[in-house]
Amino acid sequence: MSTISEQLAVIKIIPVIAIDHAEDIIPLGKALADNGLPAAEITFRSDAAAEAIRLLREAQPEMLIGAGTVLNREQAIAAKDAGATFIVSPGFNPNTVKACQEIGIDIIPGVNNPSTVEAALEMGLTTLKFFPAEASGGINMLKSLLAPYTQVQFMPTGGVNSQNVKDYLAIDRVFACGGTWMVDKKLINEGRWDEIGRLAREAADLVN
Repeated sequence: MSTISEQLAVIKIIPVIAIDHAEDIIPLGKALADNGLPAAEITFRSDAAAEAIRLLREAQPEMLIGAGTVLNREQAIAAKDAGATFIVSPGFNPNTVKACQEIGIDIIPGVNNPSTVEAALEMGLTTLKFFPAEASGGINMLKSLLAPYTQVQFMPTGGVNSQNVKDYLAIDRVFACGGTWMVDKKLINEGRWDEIGRLAREAADLVN
């Protein structure tokens, strides 16, 4: 069985989705999967997150589905129960990491400095999110973090867009990037699935 980072590395760009109405995930997931981005990180920024994960898992069983912005044990359990295959958190919270390890789901916690990288290593984690990527110093900071920690690999998220994604992916040990530009909330709320599909296809073509 390939690791979660190996699975994400095949897709390269992971759409980070904030969704208000759970049922919107079905046409949204289809637009992504049909256009070369069969992955979704559905964020727990709304009450619809767990239901959206469940609906997408039913509609697109082959899709790589993660839960993002997971801040505590309860959300981690809800995400796993709904069908998420991995968890992403904005920061490094040892309690959330422990919960994920106990229930048997991969977690990619957010870090942006040496201290949090070392805290993650202490708990056996080497697959990390660099967040917020651009606000934390972007590519220069990421390269600085990679230098002393040769066992770590990163998924930059936050400020990654169609202009800079290839630069991030060109860095050794960056296995994928999280992005929101192809799943803009306004497009989702307006039901513009064709436009989302077009942006997803552009993103997929850009990195492959």
